[in-house]
Amino acid sequence: MSNIKAWKLISLFCLFAVLMGCQSKEEQLQQTIQESIKKADTELSELGAALENGSVRNAVLLREYGELLKKQQPQLTKVVDVLTLDATRQGALYSGLTQRLKDIKGTYLIPPYEDTLHSIDLLREATKPTLFSDALTDPINMLADMSKGSLARVGAISQQAEGAGVGNQMVGNPNYGNWQTNSSGISFWQWYGMYRILGDVFDRVEYGSWSKRRKYSYYNDYGRSRYSSPKQIKTQSALETRTRQTYQRQGKQFTSPYASKKTGATGLSRSSYTPPKTSSYSRSSSYSNNSGSVRNSSSRTSRGVSRGK
Repeated sequence: MSNIKAWKLISLFCLFAVLMGCQSKEEQLQQTIQESIKKADTELSELGAALENGSVRNAVLLREYGELLKKQQPQLTKVVDVLTLDATRQGALYSGLTQRLKDIKGTYLIPPYEDTLHSIDLLREATKPTLFSDALTDPINMLADMSKGSLARVGAISQQAEGAGVGNQMVGNPNYGNWQTNSSGISFWQWYGMYRILGDVFDRVEYGSWSKRRKYSYYNDYGRSRYSSPKQIKTQSALETRTRQTYQRQGKQFTSPYASKKTGATGLSRSSYTPPKTSSYSRSSSYSNNSGSVRNSSSRTSRGVSRGK
């Protein structure tokens, strides 16, 4: 009888060990996510401190450009003040990272955990000061274009080399606005909140035309995977698919805005040229890296604060 009891106890112990093994694997993954969230929290705070103490190079330059442009064209003061917010924690770019981390914290216990880990990895990459500094080249270059050539573009070929077009760098970036589709099925870019003032300065942008003739911008050519949430990427993909189908019905050709990199990037950090880490998430969903290979950019680059045209 004691042998039977011993056998039952051993069987129960083995079953319990198997069950615990299954649980521990899930729990281990959850623990990894929790640790990654803590690191992301710390790194985001460190980025905020770096913005405040002036150790993010292009944040400093963004402020300098803003002050120079306000002196040159005082009528643009309100627009400049909005654009230079990105040099602070209050800017849309930093706030977007904060919101993404908040969303992850609220859903990290929901499978699939590999997707969550990949989202955190991309977010942590985006908090690197060197990458964030590169991302600031878009608002910097908007100010440069608004200066009519007195301020140089940064991390991109000159406006003269690229051709006409002001205020295009931040179009398509969901941190600043989104595409609104009217009753005719045509989508136009709408700026968010305080960025609505940009609509008073820059021409209205229609998605199909922008997609076909899009010029270089850091976000659209290098930063989209790192500076977008999975939901934002899916929204972009849905709009692209819907527009493509509309064009096909009308017998028109549609060109994806992300089909290829635009020439124009110069002097970015090595991190920007390095594709984001791949994972099972990037292979199984639309939230994938769009970096690909880097084309040789033009040698005609603008340097210095002045003579950017």
